[in-house]
Amino acid sequence: MARILAADIGGTHSRFAVFETTGGPLDMEDSRWLETRAATSFVHLLDQLRDSGFPFEHGFDAAVLAVAGPVVAATRCRLPNVSWSVDLGDVELGARRACLINDFAAQAHACRTRVMDGARILQSGRAGQGRAGSCGAEVDGAEADAVIGVIGAGTGLGHSALIPDQGRWIALSSEAGHMAFPFTGSDEAGFEAFVRRETGRGCAEGDVVVSGPGLRLLHAHLTGQWLTPADISASITPESPTARWFARFYGRACRNWALAVMPRGGLVVSGGVAARNPMLVNIPEFLDEFRNCATHADFLCSLPVLLNADERSGLFGAAAFGSLWLADATLAGEG
Repeated sequence: MARILAADIGGTHSRFAVFETTGGPLDMEDSRWLETRAATSFVHLLDQLRDSGFPFEHGFDAAVLAVAGPVVAATRCRLPNVSWSVDLGDVELGARRACLINDFAAQAHACRTRVMDGARILQSGRAGQGRAGSCGAEVDGAEADAVIGVIGAGTGLGHSALIPDQGRWIALSSEAGHMAFPFTGSDEAGFEAFVRRETGRGCAEGDVVVSGPGLRLLHAHLTGQWLTPADISASITPESPTARWFARFYGRACRNWALAVMPRGGLVVSGGVAARNPMLVNIPEFLDEFRNCATHADFLCSLPVLLNADERSGLFGAAAFGSLWLADATLAGEG
């Protein structure tokens, strides 16, 4: 029996959980959710975790922390949406081995866990391609042992892919959310100028367009009202310009990532925005834009697209990586 400390440290929430595994399914024993920005540093965040009564520093076999930013040497990360950094050299986690992984690499590993059991099918793909469980759910069009793409809007816009490699799975780390977002037409050009003006950035990145902050910017541009993403989600309908524009932008981001990684095992949409308001990926503008490609529309229509609304995904993905890490260590004779 192995005990794994898993964490998912994002720009809004930091989630922690203890998992136990014998090499099979992961069992979550305890968990805590904290507000990331309520902490003034990584050390302060862990102090808050201890104060919550979480079973911390109790002899873990591995600690895997998924962080929303680029990871250096598996131990350090400067969080782009938070004012502090994560450095494992600053803390003691009570684990025999510890590492950081990118938060969407964790989301990719989660595609092979039970959190996908509740995934909703947005597009089932082309019938006749067979049925495969590579995403944790049987979906028409999914190829077994094929690349699985993952993308998700939350505080930012995360990207990853789960890549098969001789019976193993490798998660791609990516900061593609910081690429310039592709706008089209004069109306969208007006919004792009608005985003650049309000954010002070030289270009409108995907992180500030297809995200919670992006939803706020879009609603302000279209209505003149500066509301929180939660209040916007509560007020808009499928007919609202805000919903239709955002769904179109989200579909475009998904299309571009699907064309980049060719996920014949399916494309998984995750992240807090769609988890809390699935209407934004269920209205027609989302799939219409996803399929809108002059050269590869047929391929895009053939892909299964799923919504993973389980906000424990990052924890399960981090724990899944930890389980694989421990298995590799055992095979290497590291104990």
